Amino acid sequence: MGERLQILVVDDHAIIRLGIQLALQHHFDARIVEAKNAQEALERARATRFDLILLDITMPGRSGLDVLPELRLAQPESPILVMTMHAETQFAERVLRAGGAGYIMKSALADELVSAVRKVLSGHRYVSEALGERLASIVSGGAGVTRGSHEALSAREFEVLRMIAHGKSGKEIAGELSLSYKTVSTYRTRILQKLNLRTNHDLTSYARREGLSEEAGLWISPT
Repeated sequence: MGERLQILVVDDHAIIRLGIQLALQHHFDARIVEAKNAQEALERARATRFDLILLDITMPGRSGLDVLPELRLAQPESPILVMTMHAETQFAERVLRAGGAGYIMKSALADELVSAVRKVLSGHRYVSEALGERLASIVSGGAGVTRGSHEALSAREFEVLRMIAHGKSGKEIAGELSLSYKTVSTYRTRILQKLNLRTNHDLTSYARREGLSEEAGLWISPT
């Protein structure tokens, strides 16, 4: 593919970063630069031009979804492929609306990762066949496709909703997201209002009903 590829891999798990590096370097002439959180990702993206950014969603502090718009500003010509444990129904549409070039599960095999990378490097978006059909149905107004009230939530509100659904307390959420407890409480109030709910139990029930609290397996295979 000509000059050596410059790829930024953003993930807080060292073993995931290693697996991605081994898989990519087996198929591409690539230099892999690593970042373990959103702040490091922004620092790398503002200092060096990358051909591709691989971005995890769930990280300590700011999430990948939260930092995605800033990475797009820092690297406007670089595709950003999001890799995550979370099922497509939870985040994929938000990722694409925020400017992501694709969405791939960490439970996917290395061959699928390589295919996804090749597709986004060629200027196309990458989604699974099932998600592609769902998105097409939404765009065309297909029957049987509904959109939950959580689509009205901001990226941060959506993240707080999922953390509440996983049983985390306000203090735990504040610590993980580097926010004040008061700010988390404000997000919770907004979420309840937008979803027309009253309690954390209601939020948890809603998240389970909408498939927002399930997680897929972790992808670590480099071969």
